[in-house]
Amino acid sequence: MSVSELDAKRTEAMNIMMEWLLVLRSALNITQGELAHRVGISRQTYSALELGKKALSWNTFLSLFLFFLANEKTRNLLRKKPGYVYMVLGLLRAGEEQTDCTPPDENEKVYACAKETENSFFDIW
Repeated sequence: MSVSELDAKRTEAMNIMMEWLLVLRSALNITQGELAHRVGISRQTYSALELGKKALSWNTFLSLFLFFLANEKTRNLLRKKPGYVYMVLGLLRAGEEQTDCTPPDENEKVYACAKETENSFFDIW
């Protein structure tokens, strides 16, 4: 996958997260400040993200994604967006040189190994 394709997929994943931030935080019944503290950003930064006034950085996106993925309530919400969890987990593996998966179509490479990645992720937790 080219760098521009990877960047486009990252942007797509981050835009989806931006649309879901309020719903995901509300599902956990926590304040903006509590969530911001847990992912290592200021409350003001989180508030700006939730209001769409600031764009997510890749690092903040990953912190939020992993935080929400680690919680059963929000993990189930993330899974309501078809293919989203697998897409993000596939992006985490996209830079790997070696893989056991052989996608049938090069355009599907981002998604090809995501199921294996998700299983490995939850083994850690």
